[in-house]
Amino acid sequence: MELPHWITAILLGVVEGLTEFLPVSSTGHLLIVEHWLPRQTDLFNVVIQSGAVLAVIPLFRERISLLLQWRSPESRRLWSLIAASFGITAAGGILLEKLHFRLPEATGPVAWALIVGGFIFLLVERLVAQKNLSAEHTWKTAIVVGAAQLVAAAFPGASRSGSTIMASMLAGTSRVTATEFSFLVGIPTLLAASALKLLKAFKSGATENWTMLLLSTLVAAAVSFVTVKWLLRFVQTHSFAAFGVYRIIVGAGLLCFL
Repeated sequence: MELPHWITAILLGVVEGLTEFLPVSSTGHLLIVEHWLPRQTDLFNVVIQSGAVLAVIPLFRERISLLLQWRSPESRRLWSLIAASFGITAAGGILLEKLHFRLPEATGPVAWALIVGGFIFLLVERLVAQKNLSAEHTWKTAIVVGAAQLVAAAFPGASRSGSTIMASMLAGTSRVTATEFSFLVGIPTLLAASALKLLKAFKSGATENWTMLLLSTLVAAAVSFVTVKWLLRFVQTHSFAAFGVYRIIVGAGLLCFL
């Protein structure tokens, strides 16, 4: 039985809001949802993603206020680090586009990316358990985050936030700082990617049920705000090992049932 459109819109908004910033892969979870719900257009997915991204900006108002103080050395340094990460990802993305790289659409690669990523989470947590991780943003962090974003873009299921946080921790950054920097870099990266996809969608004459799209976007924004606020508190006292186990279970489930 087909669900009413408004329920479908709410469910998709909840999934997007929950998984966009959690290190569990929004792609993998959307694959699960779309097994039972109608497949949405790229325009729909891009707009609700933008809503989820914009909603978390208030959670970083202190950092954003710092970034606006351009004369501050700390502000200029943070701008430079974010720009470096963004630039690496953008340059790599342009190269992939020139090489006509196409993302896999089958369930298998996404499932394996989830599983491999889950084991990487467990390994990284084990490796850093006895290390003194830094609370400082460094150039090393900026470089590995930019590269990790590119890896996540090329391998759906890897999770942008998961890849960048794990890469930062391997580079010696604390969980809290790694999570914060991942989100700060993710805001311009995801919005830029969304803007490009929106431009392509409008050029192709894409149309939507705008009422349902607005509903789904508002739900995604609200859920994303609550989720990120929770995660920022969670990482202060917990590791990412539980997310690693969860990813392995979800990936195995995708391989077995979809």
